[in-house]
Amino acid sequence: MFLAEVDETAQWSVTDHLIARVSDAVEVSNYLFIKANSDSADDLPLPEPVPRPGHPEPQPPQHDFASGAELSAFLTQMNDL
Repeated sequence: MFLAEVDETAQWSVTDHLIARVSDAVEVSNYLFIKANSDSADDLPLPEPVPRPGHPEPQPPQHDFASGAELSAFLTQMNDL
């Protein structure tokens, strides 16, 4: 009981973690099968993994794009090589 209070991942047994992993793998497998064999699956979202205790929710990646001036300077520099 003490370990489950200190370490959130201990709330699940090894079997629970393995079942969640298998569930995630089956969902991704089904997603890939549908994407490969369906013409209308272009907007199908990637399945979300089963949330695990002790793991924070994944944050969407923050993209930092170059400005037009930076891109122009880079392409000019590459052209001058």
